[in-house]
Amino acid sequence: MWRTQVLHLQGRGVDVHALDLPGHGSRMDEEWSLEEAFATLDRALRSAGEAGPVLLVGHSMGGILSTAYLARDDAAPVAAFVAVGATALPRGAGLALYRMLLRGMQRMPGNGMWLVQRILRATLPEDTRTDLGAGGYALRSEDAALASLATLDIRTALTRLTMPVWFVNGEWDQLRLHERLFTRLVPHAELIVVPRSTHLVTTMRPAAFSAVLDLAIAVVESTAAQA
Repeated sequence: MWRTQVLHLQGRGVDVHALDLPGHGSRMDEEWSLEEAFATLDRALRSAGEAGPVLLVGHSMGGILSTAYLARDDAAPVAAFVAVGATALPRGAGLALYRMLLRGMQRMPGNGMWLVQRILRATLPEDTRTDLGAGGYALRSEDAALASLATLDIRTALTRLTMPVWFVNGEWDQLRLHERLFTRLVPHAELIVVPRSTHLVTTMRPAAFSAVLDLAIAVVESTAAQA
């Protein structure tokens, strides 16, 4: 699902890594584990950090997990952080409803993939439409992954983010639920709302999101030059 951004950054000569968390993508056969998800982030960030400043970008669950990881005392240093479609506290009725909808889809014929494909055809550009499911859909792991998010203290984690931060949401993103709270808890963060986009902003408006990455990279490079 990051194909467009990976190609864009590679074209700029930026070293870029798209990670698969346990139970997702190339690791679909693994069981979901919150600690292994954090360990995956940690290994990747420490390895990338050997080459220079690191910009961490996380979408949806990846953005929420990254927020929690960066608040850890032993977290690998990052120069900046972009959280995409991740301004919601993973708890309460909202999370319960999301999990209920997911389980309902899994009871449909073909796990509801016919409905997913119809929605994607109606909302995503043709050149990115197949990117979203290119690594497969992690239906088996998703409920356990969502349940584990409820154990995270995201509110406290947000107050510990000291690096440059961007919160990026699509105009019609359902996870804008606590957008004001997030920007209040991270007062130095910049909020960017991408017009005419849903939660799938990286594939629905890929050029706009690549421009956000260019902005973040420019800040990282400027800070490194000053240092």
